[in-house]
Amino acid sequence: MRASKTIIVISSAVAAIIGVAAAFKKPKSIYRDNPEEQNPFEGKNVRFVYDEDDPINADGECGHLEVISDFSVLTRPKTFYERYCKHLLDLSISFLGLIALSPFMLLLSIMIFLDDPGPVLFTQKRVGKGKQFFALHKFRSMKMSTPHDVPTHMLENPDSYITRVGRVLRRMSLDELPQLWDIFVGNMSLVGPRPALWNQDVLVAQREKYHANDVTPGLTGWAQVNGRDELTIVEKAGLDGEYCNNITLKMDITCILMTIANVLKHEGIIEGGTGAMEKQIEERRKEIESNQSRT
Repeated sequence: MRASKTIIVISSAVAAIIGVAAAFKKPKSIYRDNPEEQNPFEGKNVRFVYDEDDPINADGECGHLEVISDFSVLTRPKTFYERYCKHLLDLSISFLGLIALSPFMLLLSIMIFLDDPGPVLFTQKRVGKGKQFFALHKFRSMKMSTPHDVPTHMLENPDSYITRVGRVLRRMSLDELPQLWDIFVGNMSLVGPRPALWNQDVLVAQREKYHANDVTPGLTGWAQVNGRDELTIVEKAGLDGEYCNNITLKMDITCILMTIANVLKHEGIIEGGTGAMEKQIEERRKEIESNQSRT
């Protein structure tokens, strides 16, 4: 009886400490103290405009986002699960995951550092709910010598920059584990559209057609378990739209179980970060540069 009370007290104290830490970290994670890093299109309805004079973006296209209207809101009614249960489950499962997996994550951190000394974690600016930028966390899988601010698909030989431990992390999707913190803070959900990179303007615009930008992005999602890196942007956005119109407990459980199966079978994951799209993006970049040099 005394042992049970001790466990309850310790668990409550840990929950309180993590909760306070999350409250302090939340503003920083969405760049509240750094306005210039925030998304000028946050909360607005947008479309993608192709323009060869613009620099090539992470989707391999030249162009930019353009505001259609100043408001972008979810037009369909939310389900009972989505409104009252989903966030509570995210909070509970992410908290338990952080506690239960902390020894394993510590071991991974040590392995990452020993393999290539440097920061164990790295952050990426991603697109969250309502197109709000937030800092997504991952275990570092690339060498410290990797050029900064260069997308993976634009590196000369991206495989050569992946560490030995990083290769295993990517293969098993273990590099995504720190996102349990992003879920606990509230920037992500267990299931939802995978958060786009801040400069994936084409993907953001395609998702806009389905209001997929107006739901919380996920650690995994319907597009992730139905092709992931092998999908085109249009296919990915369409699957994200299917999920957004069917946010139920059954759908979330299905996505989680399929994710586990896909990771174990190593399906839909192509080395290099963006998968089969990398070669297409690189070919598109060369085509654009060639056309620009002719004019």
